Amino acid sequence: MEPIDLRFDCDGGVAVITLDRPGKLNAFTGAMGRSLEQAYRRCDQDDGVRAVVLTGAGRAFCSGADLSGGADTFAALEQGSFSAAAIDFPAFQVRKPVIAAVNGHAIGLGLTLALQCDIRLLAREGRYGVVQVRRGVVPDAYSHWTLPRIAGLARAADVLLTGRTFDGDEALALGIASRVLPADEVLPAALALARDVAANVAPLSAALSKRLLWQSFALTAAEVEQRETALHHHLLGRADALEGPVAFLEKRPPRWSSSVGRDWPKEER
Repeated sequence: MEPIDLRFDCDGGVAVITLDRPGKLNAFTGAMGRSLEQAYRRCDQDDGVRAVVLTGAGRAFCSGADLSGGADTFAALEQGSFSAAAIDFPAFQVRKPVIAAVNGHAIGLGLTLALQCDIRLLAREGRYGVVQVRRGVVPDAYSHWTLPRIAGLARAADVLLTGRTFDGDEALALGIASRVLPADEVLPAALALARDVAANVAPLSAALSKRLLWQSFALTAAEVEQRETALHHHLLGRADALEGPVAFLEKRPPRWSSSVGRDWPKEER
């Protein structure tokens, strides 16, 4: 299906997903959510995609839910017809590194979508906040799960329970941003990082590490050790585990051949 309110491009192993309603500061719509889910699923399944960048068109990343419906925006819905997840396949389920190039304001759902990504580069000039408690609803898109893992419980409470907004420098201090840059440098920096990942990181290794990283908070230290050991046994002796040291010693780019889809462990499905 042709994406709506969203653009999808892929080049050199890097997929770029652009939220595309610049005239509305990329306010989130149902059509945008369905398009984003399709784009994420495509990235997950396509071995040609090795890294993903999520960004916004124009001067904002995403200003949050489209509130143009006024009182009808958050009107009551029948049970089962609504999910606060926003999309059914969030960024943390994509088996590729997902980098949020937050090129400007990210408010409400705009920020909670970025929190689903693995790495976040934020514009210093932008305004950020999870403001839902100031709109009569609650934070969404898994933010009660993602933000405490990213920033810790105390800082998550500061953000989620007050609904206040803050700038890029405070986002960095809170631990929400991986890096803060001038707005016009955010996307180029994210693309440079994604291209480095696409060229040098073994796709299957990154996918397995990402899966364990997001699961690790629910595991004990002993369980993490067991999982790490099991994943090593899955990778050791495979083509990429042999190629990595040889490419390093020969001082050349690695030629990875393992497939995230084909070589994914059965127990991880």
